[in-house]
Amino acid sequence: MPVYDYVVVGGGTAGSVIASRLTEDPDVTVAVIEGGPTDIDRPDVLTLRRWLGLLGGDLDYDYPTTEQPRGNSYIRHSRAKVLGGCSSHNTLISFKPLPGDWDEWAAAGADGWDAESMDPYFSRLRNNIVPVDEKDRNAIARDFVAAAEAALDVPRIEGFNKAPFHEGVGFFDLAYHPEDNKRSSASVAYLHPHIEAGDRPNLTLLLETWAYQVELDGDRATGVRVRTKDGAQQLIEAAREVLVCAGAVDTPRLLMHSGIGPRGDLEALGLPVTHDLPGVGENLLDHPESVIVWETDGPIPENSAMDSDAGLFLRRDPGSRGPDLMFHFYQIPFTDNPERLGYEKPEHGVSMTPNIPKPRSRGRLYLTSADPNVKPALDFRYFTDEDDYDGRTLVDGIKIARQVAQQQPLAGWLKREVCPGPEVTSDEEISEYARKVAHTVYHPAGTCRMGAVSDELAVVDPELRVRGLRNLRIADASVFPTMPAVNPMLGVLMVGEKCAEMLVRTRTPGGEA
Repeated sequence: MPVYDYVVVGGGTAGSVIASRLTEDPDVTVAVIEGGPTDIDRPDVLTLRRWLGLLGGDLDYDYPTTEQPRGNSYIRHSRAKVLGGCSSHNTLISFKPLPGDWDEWAAAGADGWDAESMDPYFSRLRNNIVPVDEKDRNAIARDFVAAAEAALDVPRIEGFNKAPFHEGVGFFDLAYHPEDNKRSSASVAYLHPHIEAGDRPNLTLLLETWAYQVELDGDRATGVRVRTKDGAQQLIEAAREVLVCAGAVDTPRLLMHSGIGPRGDLEALGLPVTHDLPGVGENLLDHPESVIVWETDGPIPENSAMDSDAGLFLRRDPGSRGPDLMFHFYQIPFTDNPERLGYEKPEHGVSMTPNIPKPRSRGRLYLTSADPNVKPALDFRYFTDEDDYDGRTLVDGIKIARQVAQQQPLAGWLKREVCPGPEVTSDEEISEYARKVAHTVYHPAGTCRMGAVSDELAVVDPELRVRGLRNLRIADASVFPTMPAVNPMLGVLMVGEKCAEMLVRTRTPGGEA
């Protein structure tokens, strides 16, 4: 069987970073196991504005949600099955996590992950992170920015990554190339140059290869069992470490199918327990958001980077470390979930999506079968926090969105409010609507959270090592102790950069970290 120094499970956002950084040393060999195909020569993937067409397609693992008594039970969680992972699948909105986000991690036991320690990793990122280009700034999005600034008395921000902020409205920073609308995903930025140049013979990409079990020898990870595209099973061995970068859904799924997880749950399914680790699958986080839709008085100009180019942040609670309410502004009528309640999609329209930056509800991911081909259950427990903070945030969001819509110059574009509709006015009615049509912005996180060694529910320590096991680390959104207030992609890239640095620093001839 092939043996590599490092085996990386997942050629996604963090995995691409780690593989690229480790193979800067020509004496280090790395294999990347990626369940999907390459994104090279795939204009459907590489063209940013085509992102919506990827959802639910052949490059999407497409995970369902369990029944949500207080939320929307029909949410599908897209997880990308392609090189570059979700950075090849998402809108590439790029926010450096705010200082309060990192400091919250450090307070939760992630020593060395405070804002001051993490700040240098942002400057190392290779992605082309730029504000939405002038030619992509749609006229109605410009008027949304102006209306929000006037209606809410918040600053207009040009370049959200220039300085920390609490409030503001403006066009997003994106990881893209404006001249041709091509992605600057993790794969494009970190892997494509070496694939095209052929200058990394020490880097092996095992595409369309599915990892289903981490191989252990006692308490030491020695490799990964995979199934290739043609169905052949193989053991890919790691002389130094196995690095699991499969994301907040597939990382805990892989661990549990390897016998690493809550003993009771695994035994109930007949899975042999190799390492009892009760935190695996717990602390499931997301950024839920709702939607309010208006019909416009005619079509909207065509120019756009990806149809959701501008956004708004507010801080309702002065004691909050950062924003506690966010909006994406969609230059399309986003009615997938409202249509289920009987609303009709207008021919021309726009949407605002009130989003909960710091949700208090916590969910759980768990297996329902010992068969690794069966998808895990994702129970986000949306809107179940004790004080209904999450639900109340959406009610505030709908009301604030209406304020912005009544303000010129945006008001001049809008013909009528389609959903929930102007007749829905009480907090109770707004809450019921907002929760029933709530959707995800595809930010699952936290299912293998990082914490102090004394934290029994922490899955990894601050060095990203899986508790109680050797030569096994996790680097992806699953290690997030808490959810950043902003879109998390740059946070995942920075986790990858920090993990790669740790590996270089701790590497020893014996392969023990």
